[in-house]
Amino acid sequence: MRARLFYYKGFFVIQTLKVFSGTSNPRLADSVCTYLGVAPGNVKIEPFPDSEMFIKLEDDVRGKDCFVIQSTCCPVNENLMELLVFLDCLRRASAARITAVIPYFGYARQDRKDEGRVPITAKLVANLITVAGADRVLSIDMHAAQLQGFFDIPMDHLMAEPVLTRYFKSLKLEDLTVVAPDVGNMKKAAKYASTLGGELAIIHKRRISGTEVECGEVIGEVEGRNIIMCDDMISTAGTLCGAAKVLKDRGAKRIIAGATHGVFAGQAFERIEAAPFDEVVVTDTIPLNSTAKKIDGIKVLTVSELLGEAIKRIHRNESVSAMFRSKK
Repeated sequence: MRARLFYYKGFFVIQTLKVFSGTSNPRLADSVCTYLGVAPGNVKIEPFPDSEMFIKLEDDVRGKDCFVIQSTCCPVNENLMELLVFLDCLRRASAARITAVIPYFGYARQDRKDEGRVPITAKLVANLITVAGADRVLSIDMHAAQLQGFFDIPMDHLMAEPVLTRYFKSLKLEDLTVVAPDVGNMKKAAKYASTLGGELAIIHKRRISGTEVECGEVIGEVEGRNIIMCDDMISTAGTLCGAAKVLKDRGAKRIIAGATHGVFAGQAFERIEAAPFDEVVVTDTIPLNSTAKKIDGIKVLTVSELLGEAIKRIHRNESVSAMFRSKK
């Protein structure tokens, strides 16, 4: 990708694109660089014996438009700290503009005070990223769209819906019903149903604890239908697996679950193996661990082109939202 003329702090400068990868998801970063036609930036990342993080840039970034790709997935605190150190390193090396590319944004679910004496950690993390040196943030399917307002710098919020929809369309499912596994996902499910040309159904869910949910009545027709359920993430898989069992009991045929982020925490894999899924589809915002790779029926789609196109548009000062308007 060629260098571009960029207006920065009162001056026009020649700005070249540099893309760096943290250690959380280097394969995704390599795929993004392949899409962009650039080589990944050279950087030395290693822990000290006491587990402190050391980062040294091996490339000159002075006056460059720099992007660092780092999901703050498990281990969340280690990956988050690495991102903060990386941003500080780029800032002190005089990068012209620094964009934190966070495919999966950890702590996003701690976005409000739902009881007394608890923190709003998502806002704290947004502040840390800003103070560390980010000029801009790019992320995919954060837990709540309102989190964009937590940042005091420009924030681009991408949706993996086009990636998942393209795959679901390729399955050519007839008698399709898109099911919202809980009321909170009703708007997302309605959008998928409209795009895929399916019916819509909703499951009433009651949360028993942080890891257990109870799925009750189904609103909508599911008997003899092929089912797609979509969520922003699969964490402990309690909601999706409970919903799948209810749907199977109601006579559903093929059941496919889709999510942007495959967190797969706690007993998620055991629950998925025991649930009546024909397929579970996630993207590569979070790399699958060795256990997940052994489970049949888990399919991974890449968001590298989605991220790559967004990075290209940001670098060229073009519209990012236009990516999604063109998909309609």
